[in-house]
Amino acid sequence: GTPPRRREQSSRPRKRREGRGLAWPRWGWAGAARMASRRRRLLLVSNSTLHGGGYLEHCQEHIQAFLGTNVKRILFVPYALSDREAYAKMAREKFESLGYGLDSIHQSSDPGESVRKAEAIFIGGGNTFRLLKALYDHGLIQPIRKRVLKDGIPYIGSSAGTNVATISINTTNDMPIVYPPSLTALGLVPFNINPHYLDPDVNSTHMGETREKRILQYHEEPNTPPVLGLREGSLLLVEGNKATLQGKTGARLFVRGNPPTEHKPGMDFSFLLAEGS
Repeated sequence: GTPPRRREQSSRPRKRREGRGLAWPRWGWAGAARMASRRRRLLLVSNSTLHGGGYLEHCQEHIQAFLGTNVKRILFVPYALSDREAYAKMAREKFESLGYGLDSIHQSSDPGESVRKAEAIFIGGGNTFRLLKALYDHGLIQPIRKRVLKDGIPYIGSSAGTNVATISINTTNDMPIVYPPSLTALGLVPFNINPHYLDPDVNSTHMGETREKRILQYHEEPNTPPVLGLREGSLLLVEGNKATLQGKTGARLFVRGNPPTEHKPGMDFSFLLAEGS
């Protein structure tokens, strides 16, 4: 018989969403997040340590509320730093103080099996390129995606761990000290995040690009997703198809073809999830 006609995708922008004032394009990479379901639970933190506080101190109450009492042990991924033993020790001490056990994946003889058995996953900060390369080297991209998006186990990311939770690591602040096979990351959300987002200092004499200019340069390329600039002290809670900005500081949202917008804690960013599902 005659094969069915393929539905042609319109090149026109999507209809403007009520109340948003932004025209959302049909992003070519949206399929990366289609595994996402109502079971998705993410806590994406901008930074591990806030000035004047200890490791994860600024977000420890959010972590406890997020994990609850059903989770007993965390699988920690320390691949972003070279001294994984010291990193795991620091993370273990912190999570034990919060009432959770912690196992570090670098001590496992079968990292994939550790992911498959994990109750929750925490990927810490460091160098994003080193982290993503290790995830690829150990074959962990798809196992983590399955456990988080299909099985619904909680995922916590901090800094680099937040970067790899997104579509790609194109908007990391880190130097490419190693080369992962791809910049495509876990795709747990259908947009990018810039952790440690810094506002321009009007009194600075530094002549290099500001963070905002670098993100705008990224959006000069076609089919690039939104970028959420998370300032230090902010975090994004994702539960199913709902995303809420939390923490002590705000965030700046960059969407290709639109001026950046400023948002305070409590902002509902669920519309960013809807675009890729």
